[in-house]
Amino acid sequence: MTFPDVLRSAVFSLRGNFMRSILTALGVIIGIAAVIVMVSVGQGTQSELDKMISRLGSNRLEVFASSSRQGPVRGGAGTAASLTDDDAEAIRAEIPEIQYVATSIRGGGQVVFAENNWSTRWEGVNADYFPVNDWAYSLGAGFGPRDYSSAAKVVVLGETVRRELFGDADPIGATIRLGRVPLRVVGVLEAKGQGNWGQDSDDIIMVPLETGRRRLAPAAAAASTPATATPAARSAAVVPRQASTVQQISVMVGRAEDLVYVEEELNALLRQRHRIAPGAEDDFAVRNIAEIVSTRTQTTRLMSLLLGAVAGISLVVGGIGIMNIMLVSVTERIREIGLRMAVGAGPREIQAQFLAEAMLISLGGGFIGIALGIGGALLASKFGALPVMLDAKVVLMATGFSVATGLFFGFYPARKAARLDPIEALRHQG
Repeated sequence: MTFPDVLRSAVFSLRGNFMRSILTALGVIIGIAAVIVMVSVGQGTQSELDKMISRLGSNRLEVFASSSRQGPVRGGAGTAASLTDDDAEAIRAEIPEIQYVATSIRGGGQVVFAENNWSTRWEGVNADYFPVNDWAYSLGAGFGPRDYSSAAKVVVLGETVRRELFGDADPIGATIRLGRVPLRVVGVLEAKGQGNWGQDSDDIIMVPLETGRRRLAPAAAAASTPATATPAARSAAVVPRQASTVQQISVMVGRAEDLVYVEEELNALLRQRHRIAPGAEDDFAVRNIAEIVSTRTQTTRLMSLLLGAVAGISLVVGGIGIMNIMLVSVTERIREIGLRMAVGAGPREIQAQFLAEAMLISLGGGFIGIALGIGGALLASKFGALPVMLDAKVVLMATGFSVATGLFFGFYPARKAARLDPIEALRHQG
């Protein structure tokens, strides 16, 4: 028998049991559709997390001041005055692998414009803060060199603060008030949405570092000091212990492969500058963002593998259904097999016919499953909350799976049919 003969015979046999063939292919249809939808969801989720991670920065190191201590009471991280501008300049000068060095202090307060007000957080930053944290302006020119050096009363708004204070109006040039400090708006930051830790990244305002030190931090300290405090205590609250203190230093390394080396050099440099004895506890903490990136990437990969495994189980179940029905078909058609052998068909022709039937069921189900999977992925992307990324490789992979399923699960029934004894087959009473 030629290949067209085998194909025609297989089609004729399947048409004779059309409903059973459709039900047999149902397992493959569901399995292929599940593979496409789940793998597309996994890839879409991976892509979204990659975007979030790229905003976080995979070649960054964060240096935090340690916690302060007053008797038995310890403050939170960043409350001790252990990091300074001099530390940042030493890092910039002595570790050439570092591209940017950003320093910052932070606080919170109520911002007011006309009849609108909003509680938000503020950060005092230097010029390197924006490239390190991948911030860009959507409106305005932002801070100039004189703003950083003169403690200018200027501010850049996050998108959430702009919306709450100004609505659809243009805020550039307007004056807002943070506590009792008036600040002129010189820029609006591009929206980032939800941050990597779940917070609203756009609910923030930024001022030059010296502005935060000289104007906002003393005002916040004075506002938080009880009215019953002594004049000396109120004076101590207003005046910072060191004029050059920062709460955080963020560094960006030019090449990600230098990150481990830079972290070691950074620790050694700060311990030397702070005169920390061998074995003593650091008065700072260094966090390697790459470790977080690696953990998140591994997590999403495992999730994608899990989704693929669930879809793969559906394919296995569909393949077992094909094997089961083909075995039933062999049992029902024993006399037919005997007659074919009696008129000259050899084991190879018999095996080819049953294998062709299994392949047609699997391929037909595969094509239907591909169509349903693509449609389901598009619907999930349009109406669902899950990110979906369709890839031609996924469709080709699904096609390959359908072919492999037909070959693997159809081989045993086809081989069993080919190995029947012609005489016993003719004697069989179906």
